[in-house]
Amino acid sequence: MQFEPTGETPADLSHAGSVVDKAIEYMLEQKIGMISAASALLGGALELLARAMPDEAIVQVLNNAIASVRAGELRRTDAPGGGGQA
Repeated sequence: MQFEPTGETPADLSHAGSVVDKAIEYMLEQKIGMISAASALLGGALELLARAMPDEAIVQVLNNAIASVRAGELRRTDAPGGGGQA
C-alpha cells in the first residue's frame, strides 16, 4: 500500500487488516504477551510508514491516533478481546 495523498482508502486495506488480525491471533496463541505483540506490530507499522510516507505525514497519522485515544474511541470496540482490556 502506498501513501494516498487524495485521502482515498486503498482497495487492499481490508485484506491487510485481516492478515494483521490473524497475526495477532497467532501471537496470542503462542503465548506472546499483549504488550510485546502490540509493540512489535507498532514498530513494524512505523517502519512501513517510514518507507511509504514523508515524516510529517507520519506525525499526522500519529497525532490522529493520539486524538482517537484521548477521545476514548479505542475503548468503544465490539471486537473480540477489544475494549482496551489488557
